[in-house]
Amino acid sequence: MIQITKFLFIVAISAILATPVAAQELTGTLKKIRDTGAITVGFRESSIPFSYLDDKQQPVGYALDLCMKIVDAVRAELKMPGLKVNMSPVTSANRIPLLQNGTIDLECGSTTNSVARQKEVSFGPTYFVINVSAAVKKSSNINSFADLNGKTVSSTSGTTSVQLIKAYEKAKGADVKEIYGKDHAESFLLVADDRVVAFVMDDILLAGQIANARNPADFRILPESLRQEPYSMMLRKDDPQFKTLVDRTIGGVMKSGEIDKIYAKWFTSAIPPKGINMNFPMTPPIREAFKSPNDRGVQ
Repeated sequence: MIQITKFLFIVAISAILATPVAAQELTGTLKKIRDTGAITVGFRESSIPFSYLDDKQQPVGYALDLCMKIVDAVRAELKMPGLKVNMSPVTSANRIPLLQNGTIDLECGSTTNSVARQKEVSFGPTYFVINVSAAVKKSSNINSFADLNGKTVSSTSGTTSVQLIKAYEKAKGADVKEIYGKDHAESFLLVADDRVVAFVMDDILLAGQIANARNPADFRILPESLRQEPYSMMLRKDDPQFKTLVDRTIGGVMKSGEIDKIYAKWFTSAIPPKGINMNFPMTPPIREAFKSPNDRGVQ
């Protein structure tokens, strides 16, 4: 009788373990996605070529291609082939709050992974490395950051460039006035319209704005750099299940070499909406990031 009772107990426990316990044990973002049947991806409207709107007003870009790999992995992990994908525009200023409050589940744009931001959010593996510089008109006679002393420049609200400009002023004893655009397109337009002499931002984003300008030949990027920074997708902090899925998925894309094709699609090929080629081949820091996937943030 005791043996039968023990056997029935084991059978009962086995039955419990055989039920979708994995689903019951889901936490954080994956649980939210399973419960709602949807994942919401935050995208940028003018971060060319990472995340922006094409001529049909559809979000496209390098970062979004990588994030769709994560969406596919979520579908497989949760066995939800009918998973709904919502796309939600975000800005530099609101991307972190919207991630924290659950409005978006994954932010896919041109976001710098910094130690300071890691106190608020988590990041996936680095998928790009940039240098913070400035776009100027060739006719402006601005040849270095030193030439910005006493001038007015633009940057985009909520970006790390804002702090870097202020740090530069303090370190060099310079007097630089700033105007902040709501997005990169607006910040660049301030230069194009001669309201400011320079747009301080990440070199690849500057290249994207110049490539899509009415007269690209009118602009150039300063050779100096305020800082080198890693980009990655953002996810909520203290969410180990989703973080593991993101790292495994993007790390796999990098290790398999698939990242090379995705990179070439957006940085060395013609891209929408104008069919312009960014002509931005991989730099050594980018290659190293793909070779050894990591989520290290810049100080």
